[in-house]
Amino acid sequence: MSRERKSAISNELLRVAIIDSFKKLDPRVMVKNPVMFVVEVGFVVTLLLTLMPSLFGGASDPGYNAVVSVILFVTILFANFAEALAEGRGKAQADSLKKTRKDTQATVLLKDGSVKQVSSTELRKGDIVIVEANELIPSDGEIIEGIASVDESAITGESAPVIKESGGDFSSVTGGTRVISDRIKVQITTDPGESFLDRMINLVEGAKRQKTPNEIALNTLLVSLTLIFLIVCTTLQPIASYVNAAIPVATLIALLVCLIPTTIGGLLSAIGIAGMDRVTQFNVIATSGKAVEASGDINTIILDKTGTITHGNRMASSFTPVGNVKQEELNQVAALSSIYDDTPEGRSVIELAKQLGITLTSLECPGAESVEFKAETRMSGTNLPDGRIIRKGAVDAIKAYITALGGTIPGDLDDQTAKIATEGGTPLAVAEGNRILGLIYLKDTVKPGMKERFEELRRMGIRTIMCTGDNPLTAATIAREAGVDDFIAEAKPEDKIAVIRREQAQGKLVAMTGDGTNDAPALAQADVGLAMNSGTIAAKEAANMVDLDSDPTKIIEVVAIGKQLLMTRGALTTFSIANDIAKYFAIIPAMFMLAIPQMGACNVMGLATPQSAILSALIFNAVIIPLLIPLAMKGVKYVPMSATKLLTRNLFIFGLGGIIVPFIGIKLIDLVLSGLHLV
Repeated sequence: MSRERKSAISNELLRVAIIDSFKKLDPRVMVKNPVMFVVEVGFVVTLLLTLMPSLFGGASDPGYNAVVSVILFVTILFANFAEALAEGRGKAQADSLKKTRKDTQATVLLKDGSVKQVSSTELRKGDIVIVEANELIPSDGEIIEGIASVDESAITGESAPVIKESGGDFSSVTGGTRVISDRIKVQITTDPGESFLDRMINLVEGAKRQKTPNEIALNTLLVSLTLIFLIVCTTLQPIASYVNAAIPVATLIALLVCLIPTTIGGLLSAIGIAGMDRVTQFNVIATSGKAVEASGDINTIILDKTGTITHGNRMASSFTPVGNVKQEELNQVAALSSIYDDTPEGRSVIELAKQLGITLTSLECPGAESVEFKAETRMSGTNLPDGRIIRKGAVDAIKAYITALGGTIPGDLDDQTAKIATEGGTPLAVAEGNRILGLIYLKDTVKPGMKERFEELRRMGIRTIMCTGDNPLTAATIAREAGVDDFIAEAKPEDKIAVIRREQAQGKLVAMTGDGTNDAPALAQADVGLAMNSGTIAAKEAANMVDLDSDPTKIIEVVAIGKQLLMTRGALTTFSIANDIAKYFAIIPAMFMLAIPQMGACNVMGLATPQSAILSALIFNAVIIPLLIPLAMKGVKYVPMSATKLLTRNLFIFGLGGIIVPFIGIKLIDLVLSGLHLV
């Protein structure tokens, strides 16, 4: 599924959001948003005044009450629409995931060795199923036998298949994905309704979304401001009576609605839901809004070296001859030693040889015999038809092999071996017969662009720490090439937890990426744990985010989205509070101008009439919500900069903008109302 399709707002999505906007008028739903609940109560009061103008004693203008009532109703609908639209995008993503959850037939292996065909809904934890090429994996599980290529595009949207095999960190499979080749035995690890896909669907639909601490704090601020302005508006009535200024109840309600932070109150839920939706668009499933928000405050990121910072597979970097061996001879023999080696290292040797001028035709040896790598010998190689025996392997293993054959060890072999090790590489010795010809320099290559990405994190104020099982010398070399701030060599699982706890003890928030069972404790300890979908079930259950694409570097995008979420909320809160200033100059003079003519000096916008001023402010208060929905959904663009610059920038754009825009908007609405003689 393309990112473009997932992020699009379809006509169907708009239709559903409009319907949900009316459903959310239920007071039991509205009360969860105190600011908008006050607006709804105001709507009910003005509606009653429209039907019964003398409800609170004295006469009131039913037409004016009706107009205020309609504007308040539209304000509520706009706020509900923002939330419904954000929720609808999450539900659309959930629908696409549901399409992968099919009731398939599964071949269950019984205890007596026979097989039985059952529905995937009948599978239970512990069952063993056999899945062959072109069959769907019926439910989540672990491969206990075999190796297969699996198409996970139904879930991840990526067309490239992934290799899954028993043992290690890539044995986890997800129900609904398809086996492309070979045959595997899978042990089911979940009961019906508890699969990874089921949990992801529930999370994407937002059914379990909890408010984050910052969101709760902001809600508290909004409620406090609402109560303060409620008290202010209530006390205005006796003040007006004292100066013989009659203020209609509908006007007081209009003033209250305009002064309370309805803009951010109407958009707050949409911002939070949209934050979760944005990480979903990057094929990352967040188990809670808190995880997304916490990523915006991250101070430290712990990253595994292998597969995250580096490609993970050691690649041939150079061939180093020893003794009196010529470079061309070593290049040819090194290539011949790897013609049957299908490992990434072996293929990289052939690729390097080709770059150095060795042709494929010169490597063709019909009748040659492959010698596979064995743990006992720590060597592999090729037996050629002409009787030549070629081997490559660990330096000490090759030395012992050559010594046993009566050969001699080149005097510069140890020096060249130490040089490669000092540079952070792994040396492999190459031998023909009883001679050692030279060394293959294997290097765990840093992924392109990693240094720039870590520099970007540094500009965000985030410290990066690389964890690796390599020796300190190799680790230091990789850390220097990648540009990380610190590293931990020969790291064990407990070392990762220790560094996370140490950072947290200093009041920092820590993110961690991982895919193995040994990463699970650290993923659980971290404030933001990003597990790879290709990893083990233990890792995915311990983390609070799962990357469906299994790209460990995606934590950088997640951090940017988290910061974008916090910035968006802060920016719209600033705008919401700032635009009250224009409303003061619109409504307050309008309320008291007849009794106190001097208040006309405060009518700096030159609004036509008191009623026009009040209705213009109220209409602007309503229409600004849908105008800001795209910003709430997309988020404020995040550019790495210092906190001071960021605060100054946002205050200038959204603080100053929040003051200026309402003056312009209210005046334009007033011109329309007075020009059409509606007031």
